[in-house]
Amino acid sequence: MTTFYFVRHGKTQWNSEGRYQGAQGDSPLLPASYHDIELLAQHLKPIHIDHIYTSPLQRAYITAKTLDNYLGGTIPITRTVMLKEFNLGILEGQKFVDAERQYPQLIWSFRHDPSKYDPTPIKGESFAQVIERTTNFIKDLAQNDLTHQQNFVIVSHGAALVAMIKSLLGISLGDLRKDGGMANTGLTTLITKDQGENFELVKWNDTSYLKRDLNSTDTV
Repeated sequence: MTTFYFVRHGKTQWNSEGRYQGAQGDSPLLPASYHDIELLAQHLKPIHIDHIYTSPLQRAYITAKTLDNYLGGTIPITRTVMLKEFNLGILEGQKFVDAERQYPQLIWSFRHDPSKYDPTPIKGESFAQVIERTTNFIKDLAQNDLTHQQNFVIVSHGAALVAMIKSLLGISLGDLRKDGGMANTGLTTLITKDQGENFELVKWNDTSYLKRDLNSTDTV
């Protein structure tokens, strides 16, 4: 059995300001996020992690590096563009409210029904493109786990993680967002017993270890 621990990066300045932060935009982690990452590390400490794979964007990489440091600093870390967030084109850096005013149908479909999402007006990336690059990467890791017992941490981004995880579980495009989004420093666990042919959900968007109430800016 191969186990994947999917982690959304720590909360950033743009997250707190309600701004779109895709594959091009980036903003620093908030000081409080480092404490959240420490709490996540305490939660994962009993588990032997074989490798951490992370998006190369700074908010994800710093989350991965900080997590490794809290876990002893000995876990191999690999950055890969396959785990980057959606390219949101001209929406990058815009506030949610401004984007919703300018592109109401596009934003609604992105958040509620991805089967109707057309990123052409914003020069962005489609769900199909994100799903292909992310799920192929995860399946390759599973197929190459000849021991059938490796544990991987995958640090990525809110929208990309939802698309990736739900697609690995066989959820249709229109239903990807039915369970909502991913919280900053939240943890979702999947297993595969057949080297990536099928995946099973163990826990969705767990934040219990953060020991605090979340607000609307914590989840996307």
